[in-house]
Amino acid sequence: MSALPTTETEVDALLGRLAGLRAEIAKVIVGQDRAVGELLIAFLGGGHALLEGVPGLAKTLLIRTLAQAADVRFRRIQFTPDLMPTDIIGTEILEEDHASGRRFFKFHRGPVFANIVLADEINRTPPKTQAALLEAMQEHEVTYGGTTYPLEPPFFVLATQNPIEQSGTYPLPEAQLDRFLLYIRIGYPNEAEEEQVLARTTGRALPEVAPVVTAADILAAQALVREVRISDELMRWVTRLVRATRPADSVSSAVREWVRWGAGPRAGQALVLGAKARAVLEGRFAVTIPDLRAVALPVLRHRVLLNYRAEAEGISTDQVTERLLAELPVPASPLS
Repeated sequence: MSALPTTETEVDALLGRLAGLRAEIAKVIVGQDRAVGELLIAFLGGGHALLEGVPGLAKTLLIRTLAQAADVRFRRIQFTPDLMPTDIIGTEILEEDHASGRRFFKFHRGPVFANIVLADEINRTPPKTQAALLEAMQEHEVTYGGTTYPLEPPFFVLATQNPIEQSGTYPLPEAQLDRFLLYIRIGYPNEAEEEQVLARTTGRALPEVAPVVTAADILAAQALVREVRISDELMRWVTRLVRATRPADSVSSAVREWVRWGAGPRAGQALVLGAKARAVLEGRFAVTIPDLRAVALPVLRHRVLLNYRAEAEGISTDQVTERLLAELPVPASPLS
């Protein structure tokens, strides 16, 4: 755990570097402010993120740019149907000591041993290979041949997937989806942004991204996020929101009608951490209702499973969540 910034000067300097991180990303990524903000929330919250969008919306470029702006180790894994678990975590190779002639097995670490791992098109590989990431994502360690190897912090898995292609894809199991702090959807840019994209990407001068934060900065920011205050009233509101997604406990007719399985306690943890991270990014050190509302959709959209009736009627998880947010009474708190 990195040292927590304690003085006002240290905190201000750290917040300045975080603002610089967003500015470096903006050199390359046009628009997509919501998606960039959510990615940074996952980054500071110490969690992983799944980015979904149709081809050509710069999902991979966004993650690469974030890695360039952070002075940390970055590895990209292209997920394909023939990818094996050892292609991710590593494998033992028989080696020989030239001096003694003794042969021995040595573990060669795979690309998961990095600070930022881009799992590109993660749903193109079978569940057996997808599962190779489970231990790394949850425990921040890898076990091979009975030996456990810790992953150096900070550690992030930032995965992408395409929502429109079905052939040759394998849906992520719910257990793996739950490991992602946020499920981020990237949409089309508006007309002005799209014109700016064309202007930036079809000329000779390409923007250069400079590293503005270090691994120590990221760990310090994560420690700072944990210190952000959340009132007891807002903590109870988070608990009621998560429990309201479960049909057996919900007072919402929308949940009882359209939801098969509700979110578990990890959703509440993600809501609180995400809201704290958003507050820090905005230079505040207390969570508000707008913070919680801003992260509710990316936190819950992969943790609430809809039933067949909802799918038949074209109801989305976001619609159910928005209905819950409208129905749940807001606490009369000075921080709300």
